[in-house]
Amino acid sequence: MMHTFRGLLMLFGLGAILIGTPISSLQADDAQLPDRESFHLYLLIGQSNMAGRGKVDPDNNQAHPRVLKMDRDGKWVPATDPIHFDKPKIAGVGLASSFGPAMADADESVTIGLIPCAFGGTRLERWVKGGDLYENAVQRTKAAMKVGTLKGILWHQGEGDSGSLSNASTYAERLSGMIGDLRSELDAEQVPFVMGELGRFLNPQRLKHYELVNEQLHVVADQVPVTAVVSSKGLEAKSDQVHFNAKALREFGRRYAKAMQSLQ
Repeated sequence: MMHTFRGLLMLFGLGAILIGTPISSLQADDAQLPDRESFHLYLLIGQSNMAGRGKVDPDNNQAHPRVLKMDRDGKWVPATDPIHFDKPKIAGVGLASSFGPAMADADESVTIGLIPCAFGGTRLERWVKGGDLYENAVQRTKAAMKVGTLKGILWHQGEGDSGSLSNASTYAERLSGMIGDLRSELDAEQVPFVMGELGRFLNPQRLKHYELVNEQLHVVADQVPVTAVVSSKGLEAKSDQVHFNAKALREFGRRYAKAMQSLQ
């Protein structure tokens, strides 16, 4: 991991992307923040359906007064859409867009801090310990924990592992290992980890094993303490039949909030 750059620059595929900022460079505007115990943090990890590809309505994009997001430079700003910045040209409404307000409305004494780290088109192998996206998420979360308290981790990923039987059939084992490593590094053994099913609209000819990945998510919930799986039943896709649409993502976020509250 290179700490001397003002960005974690990784080369792959078509070129270079900025996925985050080193922990040494992250700063928060403390004047905008409540005390540490009242600033509840939620880490957002996974691929594009966590990052969000729903269409943003510019006329209806006001941030909840008690929901903030950590931007790419590590500053706390109002949580308007898009929450994520993985691919700015296509980033949009995500499930965190409704999750944050739902958690804030459930407890008027707290402020919610969202830590966006998801990145579209990624496989689980980049999210396990030693992977670039795992390390980026750990760095950003540790920086956030200097001013807030980690209350939960949200995960939505699996489309990238659905094309391979070997990846899909070992998904539960690998994800369980990642959860354990992540909790250990963040000193958060009992912090809830909420997962979401893949969209039930996915094309089985393209993503042959997505139903197996969904089954594996439930295996994780059965075997790993303080975890839950959120149903994707009834949630509709965009025209690409890969990403949830904005309406579905907002409903998904509310379902995540209910699952998180049940674990807390």
